[in-house]
Amino acid sequence: MAATPEDLFVPASGTAPPALAELRFGALGVGQLKPLSADPALLFAEIEARVQAAAQLLEFAPVVLDLSALQPLPAAPAVRALLDAVHAAGLRPVGLASADEATAALARELDLPLFAKFRAQREVAAAIVVAAQSAVEPAREPVPTEVAARAPGQHHAEPVRSGQRLYARGTDLTVAAMVGHGAEVIADGSIHLYGVLRGRALAGARGDASARIYCQNFQAELIAIAGQYRVFEEPAADLHGHAVQAWLEGDKLMVAALH
Repeated sequence: MAATPEDLFVPASGTAPPALAELRFGALGVGQLKPLSADPALLFAEIEARVQAAAQLLEFAPVVLDLSALQPLPAAPAVRALLDAVHAAGLRPVGLASADEATAALARELDLPLFAKFRAQREVAAAIVVAAQSAVEPAREPVPTEVAARAPGQHHAEPVRSGQRLYARGTDLTVAAMVGHGAEVIADGSIHLYGVLRGRALAGARGDASARIYCQNFQAELIAIAGQYRVFEEPAADLHGHAVQAWLEGDKLMVAALH
């Protein structure tokens, strides 16, 4: 019988403070930062903690501020204070996400770019910048089923070594060899790993929350599904070296050993 899933976003005490911001990454690697508090000090503390926990992933990452959760819309000095806090915490604000004319006016006052077509919802969420394939597929007609058609799975038989990145666009990814430290395997669908995973595995890179990660020998640095990620700074005793699966329940990343 499978072990009880571990909720990776609830600390050992079983209680978690309310979130002060939501952070997701779009297909071009520009993040959406949606502050849920207008207090610069609180925002700085939370963002700094996230950046320190995943420095290789987040440090100096460009982000667009989505102010839609702050009502009424803060004045320019207050937004400037938020921008300064985000910058000091390790991210790099590059503009505002367009919401309405008031946001557009605010962007003009702050002399910031306005990302009118910035899509920051789960449909384009990803944990890192992904390398696009050179070929561009033509648009396809919608498939009249509950689940859109997915391209045949991509298979990779060679080791993925440190510094390499393997991306399966629009499909699942199967890797029949090891994924080394500092290597990344990414798929728009699910990821199946039949060797040891020592690097990073990122499934549902374009926001497929139903994607899963299966691994025969789990020693990961980081895993992510549809933008929700977990960094493993220390080996998890009940998971390290075991066969595991990872999936999303709502916005929570779950992982459990397979038996």
